[in-house]
Amino acid sequence: MRIHYYINVGIILMFSVHSAAQDTDFHPTDTVKMHSATVKARRPGTLQLRGAQNGTLITREELFKAACCNLGESFVTNPSVDVNYADATTGAQQIKLLGLSGTYVQMLTEAMPNFRGAALPYGLSYVPGSWMQSIQVSKGSASVKNGHESMTGQINIEYLKPDDTEGLLVNAYGNSKSRAEVNTVSNIHLNSKLCAEILGHAEKGFGHHDENHDTFLDQPRTTQWNLQNRWKFHQGNYLMHAGIALLGEERDGGQRVHATHLHDEPYLTFIRTHRYEAYMKHAVITNPEHGTNVALTTSASIHKQNAAYGKRFYHVNEKSLYAQLMMETQPSSEHQLSAGLSLIHDDLGQRYLLSPTSSNEPFRDHERETEAGAYGQYTLSLSTFTSMMGLRVDHSSLHQTFLTPRVHLKWNPTPIFTLRASAGEGRRTPHPLAEHQSLLSSGRSIDLQTVTTERAWNYGASATLSIPLHRQLLKLGAEYYYTRFRRQLVVDYDADPSSIILHPLHGKSYSHTVQAEASYPILKGLQLMAAYRWHDVRSTYGNQLLSRPLTSHSKGLLTASFKTPLGLWQADATLTLHGGGRMPQPRVDTGGSPLWSSRFHSFEQLSAQVTRWYRHFSVYVGGENLTGKTQKQLIIAADRPWSADFEPTMVWGPVHGATFYTGIRINLGKL
Repeated sequence: MRIHYYINVGIILMFSVHSAAQDTDFHPTDTVKMHSATVKARRPGTLQLRGAQNGTLITREELFKAACCNLGESFVTNPSVDVNYADATTGAQQIKLLGLSGTYVQMLTEAMPNFRGAALPYGLSYVPGSWMQSIQVSKGSASVKNGHESMTGQINIEYLKPDDTEGLLVNAYGNSKSRAEVNTVSNIHLNSKLCAEILGHAEKGFGHHDENHDTFLDQPRTTQWNLQNRWKFHQGNYLMHAGIALLGEERDGGQRVHATHLHDEPYLTFIRTHRYEAYMKHAVITNPEHGTNVALTTSASIHKQNAAYGKRFYHVNEKSLYAQLMMETQPSSEHQLSAGLSLIHDDLGQRYLLSPTSSNEPFRDHERETEAGAYGQYTLSLSTFTSMMGLRVDHSSLHQTFLTPRVHLKWNPTPIFTLRASAGEGRRTPHPLAEHQSLLSSGRSIDLQTVTTERAWNYGASATLSIPLHRQLLKLGAEYYYTRFRRQLVVDYDADPSSIILHPLHGKSYSHTVQAEASYPILKGLQLMAAYRWHDVRSTYGNQLLSRPLTSHSKGLLTASFKTPLGLWQADATLTLHGGGRMPQPRVDTGGSPLWSSRFHSFEQLSAQVTRWYRHFSVYVGGENLTGKTQKQLIIAADRPWSADFEPTMVWGPVHGATFYTGIRINLGKL
């Protein structure tokens, strides 16, 4: 009944005001007005980054093709980025890029490093989709401007700006899994120089869904509130951005307390998070003719979290400070120089219990690191060739002094053909428990070994071709990336069936990724995109070079987007085919039978959405995982949650069955 309720509400909203909005012109199109004609062209949802780096810009047009409730749900139509659940009890999501986990992707918010350390496991849910203006996804070694931590790429989130059109935007959403949320964006132009913005988000999960009847909730009941206050001041050659952010979240998961056939106390998870952020940017343009400017960026965050996973717990208080002073100039159209100084300080205080037995005392420790760095970057731009070369030098209070070189090349011999190549090194300090909290939900023992740093070289090459075909452009693309680790934190399920070992790499570890894609508007208003990606990700587990477990070896993606000539109706559909992969070495039960298979099989997912655009609002109805494919055994030994066999981290496929949703986006105009 709940599913039909959401669908009916969406359909009624769509058609009830249809006749009153036939003359609407409020929809995401570019409009050029002339004396007697209006020419409208549909903006593309994704754009190729223009510089030497290989990457894409995901616009709001693309984000609106799906519900996109938060950052973790924003990559449904993207062939490069995968988002998977880390376990079946906490709802933690993780990004995968080039076949490797999100720890190797540098997360940025408006070019500032963010969601690091303890914020990484749940950070994808901290950015509401309605707040985002765009997402920039760059692959391979990134620019040295933002630090040395990028190994497989960068994801930079741009929020809606305070100086955007004055008014109030509201998005309300509800789905068949009893999740509801409201997002708001309000902009006020106080005068010609000063603008203010308030971003609001409230989310609530209701009900106790257990589709596979294993007594465990399919998703935790989540309550979140999220606020940001942002300011922009502009006078002459001086520009200032500043803002503060507050977030509170509660996640309650585990077994249903009132399940009738529980023979022991229920296994429960509790996660309580409070996060505080502040930032300030100052920029002075000293020579507008040559684009010479000096900028100072500072940010700070406090992340407090208390979490319980059954009888284990993990409490953390993380403080981070970041500052960067940079100068850029372009003495001519062919040459551009960037240089800067940076400082970053992390203070990670932890208190945790790894053993579920009450006789053990909890551990307490502090991880502190301060890094001071400097970088220089030179870009040469010729008519058909661009090169960007950068070098960083950083001194860490833990790892001494090190260099980070990176280079990007771009060659476009003709306007329709472009080649890119890149190479560079990345380094990062891992925080094993903070970044892999979901492992605490396992019944196995956890063996933490010292890993001081991770290092990897990334090499990549890509080609794009735009072929004029029947007055349209057929866009083709192909790319290859190779990542080779010199040092790495390995999460090892295979060496010992009774424990999860987090240890330094002893042997080889690498990733090969090949991707090809094509897009073409086959009919007026109908855009198709097809992509295929293949991975070979291997690491050394228990002295054996094995494929990375729980990682699909391939992915196919087919998207279709149709918009009517006047832009009143839009329909979008995405079909994803996930290849199979290796499971960790199976553990056997007391009878000698394996608790799970050695491999998982391929599966497909389908999502679709229909949107009706009106002058000042739009209504959308859609569904996710419409094929209903789910992983049958999400939790190993779900009937024995306090045993060593209990394992909820073996997640390789969909956790939820078909989900239906409806929502409304409202633009109330000037306040």
